[in-house]
Amino acid sequence: MSELAANLGLGFSVVLQPYNLLMAFCGVTLGTLIGILPGLGPLATMSLLLPVTLYIPPEAALIMLAGIYYGSQYGGSTTAILMNLPGESSSAVTCIDGYQMARRGRAGPALTVAALGSLFAGTVSTLVIALFALPLSRLGLMFGAPEYFSLMLLGLVGTVVLARGAVVKSIGMIFLGLLLGLVGTDISTGAPRLTFGILELEDGIDFVVIAVGLFGLSEVIANLGRRVETGSIETPRIGRLRLTREDVRRSAPAVLRGTALGSLLGILPGGGALLSSFASYALEKKISSRPEEFGHGAIEGVAGPESANNAGAQTSFIPMLTLGIPSNAVMAIMIGAMTMFGIAPGPRIMADQPAIVWAMICSMWIGNLMLVIINLPLVGIWVKLLSVPYRLLYPAICVVCAIGVYSVGNSLFDVALTACFALLGYVFIRFECNPAPFALAFILGPMMEENLRRAMMLSRGDPAVFIYRPISATLLVLVLGVVAVLVLPVFRRNRKQIFAE
Repeated sequence: MSELAANLGLGFSVVLQPYNLLMAFCGVTLGTLIGILPGLGPLATMSLLLPVTLYIPPEAALIMLAGIYYGSQYGGSTTAILMNLPGESSSAVTCIDGYQMARRGRAGPALTVAALGSLFAGTVSTLVIALFALPLSRLGLMFGAPEYFSLMLLGLVGTVVLARGAVVKSIGMIFLGLLLGLVGTDISTGAPRLTFGILELEDGIDFVVIAVGLFGLSEVIANLGRRVETGSIETPRIGRLRLTREDVRRSAPAVLRGTALGSLLGILPGGGALLSSFASYALEKKISSRPEEFGHGAIEGVAGPESANNAGAQTSFIPMLTLGIPSNAVMAIMIGAMTMFGIAPGPRIMADQPAIVWAMICSMWIGNLMLVIINLPLVGIWVKLLSVPYRLLYPAICVVCAIGVYSVGNSLFDVALTACFALLGYVFIRFECNPAPFALAFILGPMMEENLRRAMMLSRGDPAVFIYRPISATLLVLVLGVVAVLVLPVFRRNRKQIFAE
């Protein structure tokens, strides 16, 4: 405990510096904004801001990016409750009962329970990160090349199970991501791979290019096609924000269950806020003594999912920080940002960069408190932002993206490549191909290749090294178990039904 207290003291000493506090405030404020505006999400926004982070210190950049992610979970609930319009995908389930509460004149209690539930979940899940980060990083130090390869393989296979959409499409996205991750010069032989004679590709494809194009600009193109306009939507009266005793009695257990469920699901590959919120709603409806109220304004249908999505968003940092494995596409963006600063995520990061890691962890407590302060009193101002026409936002976003990508490598080729990935991302959206497995495979592919080669060199070409080592063998057994479950017809039917619901 003394070591944990010392690490937390180090983290607070860094995050309480005025500039880092400002970056935390900017991150959660921007997260709230993009959570409220439908059509933009944390993945797209963080991708668009990656070039900007090169010009600020790494700890401030990571604090801001983290704030955008968990801050968007707060903002998404505001429009979900007041307008039946989820600003963030994980808030879609909040519309079901939150909007019904607003129509019955109880928008205030719905907003309050969403904010307080998210604050509690954020506080507890950050404590979970602080408690488990060191033990897991020490466990990670026991990993060699075979264990890392097996762990990354398990992460990719797990992503197929939990990713939305058809299994075949998810597998295709993984193979495409692995393929593009191989573009560039082979480190061992020095020979160019998949460059087709283009000199600019010999250094590989920059993750900023893929992130901005695939997740940022593709959303802009898709939303232009949807003609998203929100200025004509009228909001119901908010009323008093105070909760009654009955509200507290019914919502408190849901908040506890949502926090526990979200904290667990956030760690899983492909997990995070979206899976956590939908799983929490299903759980609350299943165990409720009054299931007929769900869909008609049950406060548990707001408290549980809103707690779960915030907890899931924050515990998804655990595998990224301790093992260097992204559990979802947003964590892939965080790893991309770290590598841009020369920081290698993994077990050694706790020892090599303790100030950055613990500053990010401690900033989550401060950021969650900031979110309650800027959300509840200013809810009317946030809703008025929906009157801004999207046709004015999108050209500005495209210009900033082009300038940002060019500034990373001073290359017009990168700008053109970003436009190509934007079109590819739009194709993914039209054909309902989830790009998250693609991003994870692109990040993990080169790391898997490196660890595979290292393991084979250490074993002198004997592939049995992956079976002889206990941890690696256990992980491979889990991989085979997941694959076996994937091919079962019963699982495929249940998976399709769960995602449909």
